[in-house]
Amino acid sequence: MSEVKIGINGFGRIGRLVARAAIENPKTKVVAINDPFMDLEYMAYLFKYDSTHGKFAGTVETKDGNLVINGQVIHVFTARNPSEIPWGKAGA
Repeated sequence: MSEVKIGINGFGRIGRLVARAAIENPKTKVVAINDPFMDLEYMAYLFKYDSTHGKFAGTVETKDGNLVINGQVIHVFTARNPSEIPWGKAGA
């Protein structure tokens, strides 16, 4: 079975938990995250240091406007209108 590609709209508590679960599942791949209210560095920080679930065991960094988790590049968008999110550009 091929992997399921996931795009996440909103990177609050629920979005981060969905991302964490998808990253830990070998059958899924997070390819894009959209959040118009959070900058990239803060996204990386909140994902890496979760107050409830603890520190993420893998690597979390930013590069060229993208979030990179465990070496996997995740496109980051900041569209306010969901119809303007370029999911296809990220492969979602």
